[in-house]
Amino acid sequence: MSIKLTILGSSGALPAYGRFPTSQYLVIQNRHFLIDCGEGVQMQLMRYQIPFHKIDHIFISHLHGDHYLGLMGLLFSMHLQRRVSDLHIYSPKGLDEIILLHLKYSKSVLHYEIHFHPYHPGEVIQLHEDAVLTVKTIPLIHKIPCAGFLFREKIKPVKLNKEKLFPGLLLQHIATLKTGADVYNEAGELLYKNLDYTLPPPPSYSYAFCSDTAWNETMVEQIRGINLLYHEATFMEEEIDKAHETKHSTAREAASIAQRCEAHQLLIGHFSARYKELEPLLNEAKEIFPNTQLAIEGTTFEFPYESTS
Repeated sequence: MSIKLTILGSSGALPAYGRFPTSQYLVIQNRHFLIDCGEGVQMQLMRYQIPFHKIDHIFISHLHGDHYLGLMGLLFSMHLQRRVSDLHIYSPKGLDEIILLHLKYSKSVLHYEIHFHPYHPGEVIQLHEDAVLTVKTIPLIHKIPCAGFLFREKIKPVKLNKEKLFPGLLLQHIATLKTGADVYNEAGELLYKNLDYTLPPPPSYSYAFCSDTAWNETMVEQIRGINLLYHEATFMEEEIDKAHETKHSTAREAASIAQRCEAHQLLIGHFSARYKELEPLLNEAKEIFPNTQLAIEGTTFEFPYESTS
């Protein structure tokens, strides 16, 4: 497993029919991320037996309450469970003031440090990078500044072809081959060509989280060829005027974006409380982009591909 995404909340502004506000738990090569943090998120994390003490990075798309009001409860629970490791929170400007005000008037001092990383949602900004991945913002179109997040794995290391290894091959030569480099002797002569002793690296995958947004063609090039695309689908096409008014998208529009950016798979979510049954939204999206699924609570998506619920 390279990427594992678990849906914690799929509802729009109002919780409805057992659906919670937006939140997702993402694991990439043992890195643990929380994307948005709607009301009730810590209950969902416990419900699905997710070890939230492993989460070191939380990404907040915008400051509408249904995308961050679960954050204070989660932060205090981490405190009560004696978390000591640093926590990084990425959000548009202002969330740091909100959290610090809570701490001030509750006279609370957390056992761990929070590092705030404010960003400008209207720009493509690299928020995080480590040895295996990068995370960048995706500028979106909403009533207040809002950004999605693009997670991309870096090229993975080559694998040794064990059938080609032989006794007497030095450990330092094996270590060099693992890096993808050829092996030379002290005189600069080629001893072992890397391609002869290794297998191609496993595929690298990508995930784009596109939170609340109106129709937004400008992001298509940034996410072209994405393996897994989450795109809000608050309304059906019959409510497109309402979508335009609130700067949200319809299921058909989400599918059209997936089609244009040549995504491999589309997840739709952020469903309006007016819809008890979600199959009509799914069917609307599938008319344009057949490889669409509902991003509903408890569903896990993995790459290499697997879906469980």
